[in-house]
Amino acid sequence: MTIKLVVLDMAGTTVADGGLVEEAFAAAARALGTEPDEHMLGHVRATMGESKISVFRHLFGDETRAQRASTAFEEAYGKLVADGRIAPVPGAADAVSELRDQGRTVVLTTGFARVTQDAILDALGWRDLAGLTLCPADTPGGRGRPYPDMVLTALLGTGAADGVQGVAVAGDTAYDMLSGVRAGARVVAGVLTGAHDAEALRGAGATHVLGSVAELPPLLRRVES
Repeated sequence: MTIKLVVLDMAGTTVADGGLVEEAFAAAARALGTEPDEHMLGHVRATMGESKISVFRHLFGDETRAQRASTAFEEAYGKLVADGRIAPVPGAADAVSELRDQGRTVVLTTGFARVTQDAILDALGWRDLAGLTLCPADTPGGRGRPYPDMVLTALLGTGAADGVQGVAVAGDTAYDMLSGVRAGARVVAGVLTGAHDAEALRGAGATHVLGSVAELPPLLRRVES
């Protein structure tokens, strides 16, 4: 089956943010009167790719504090984006263009809230780069990774593929891999430009591990041949 839908993560996969997630998390913790310690930062690193509100629920307990932390995080990250602290992963935009030239629909996904995703898209001039952009709030249950919901929402929302075997997923975290595996995607490609190493990616079910997303278009050609 031809791979017609490609679901790509943003931060760490197509977007280089240089550790801004940890920086914004630290700002969010301090906004709640908590000095971030190594335990907290370790959890943030381990759960890269997960919906951020889920991370805050785990760390701060009650829903009110989690929501306050999430808002503070999004504000801090948005300021860092506005300060020019992000850039495209080298070759990412060209890879998306090549995938589209191959006749594939590309969807960009994130564990951030919509306001942050939009800030990143605007900062990079990527509003028209992909056919669709999704965040956890765009799914019926509001669930992000490691659930398969964003991948399946991309499939249902675009109608680009006839089934999950016509889908490829790429990301830089174990949670990206789990999401793709649980969705039944034919290709679940890990990239080494972000949070997790090859061992973690393969351990979470990656079918392929690539140096970067720039290697994805030729990989899909090989898979189909």
